[in-house]
Amino acid sequence: MSIWLDQTSKVIVQGMTGSEGGKHTRRMIASGTRIVGGVTPGKGGQAVTFEERPVPVFDTVAQAKEATGANVSVIFVPAPRARAAVIEAVDAELDLAVVITEGVPVADTVDFVAYAQGRGSTRLIGPNCPGLISPGKSNVGIIPATIAGRGRIGLVSKSGTLTYQMMFELRDIGFSTAVGIGGDPVVGTTHIDALAAFEADPETDCVVLIGEIGGDAEERAAEFVASHMTKPVVGYVAGFTAPEGRTMGHAGAIVTGSAGTALAKKRALEAAGVRVGRTPSETAALMRQIVAAL
Repeated sequence: MSIWLDQTSKVIVQGMTGSEGGKHTRRMIASGTRIVGGVTPGKGGQAVTFEERPVPVFDTVAQAKEATGANVSVIFVPAPRARAAVIEAVDAELDLAVVITEGVPVADTVDFVAYAQGRGSTRLIGPNCPGLISPGKSNVGIIPATIAGRGRIGLVSKSGTLTYQMMFELRDIGFSTAVGIGGDPVVGTTHIDALAAFEADPETDCVVLIGEIGGDAEERAAEFVASHMTKPVVGYVAGFTAPEGRTMGHAGAIVTGSAGTALAKKRALEAAGVRVGRTPSETAALMRQIVAAL
């Protein structure tokens, strides 16, 4: 199995008729993802052809689910429309909704994350994330499908580009699933959620955790590792050279005093038994040592 996404997943694309949605739909289909429909209000009844394959477009997520049996949505809509798109996916009781959109107002994210948690039927990943991939099975989002093959490493990361780099560094070993959770201050799925899923997954032997400066997500993940993880975890925290008091990249990467610094996160993770690299390549080398010893 894989966590949350496999070859049986039936995926719809909210915003498929837009430029970004269309471009990445083509990529997802090429990597073997079962794209069964798109959703664009007002364009229901149309179809978009990808590699000589017509994909139907529906006005609503509920219509798409009824017609196709879809259980996953990937959302490529403009930020002002993201809240409505997520709520529509949750109301349709899809198993998974992956919000690629960046620039979503934090108030909107707080609202739709709370709404999804209250309904209890849909896992949200994102916003402002690259999505997730179970190599050789399914790819939902913008992660390149060619940078790594199937294997037994799980990966959870705040950073999209570091997700890609770590997958490439360990491409010969391969991954069960790689999840980009997004770096905004509020996200639908946390490091802890992914760690728990990897711990329960019989096809995952070890996990790479990638964090970054700001907030306390990594410290909380360290507590979870110490009390719940039996599988080895390797970590990397982006931002060792970042000046204190600066906002670096993601909106969540804000450092105040000693809280949220890369060093503080590294110490918390190491105290929980996580081996932490100071660079992505060093982190990959640590994972190679663990895999060799399994």
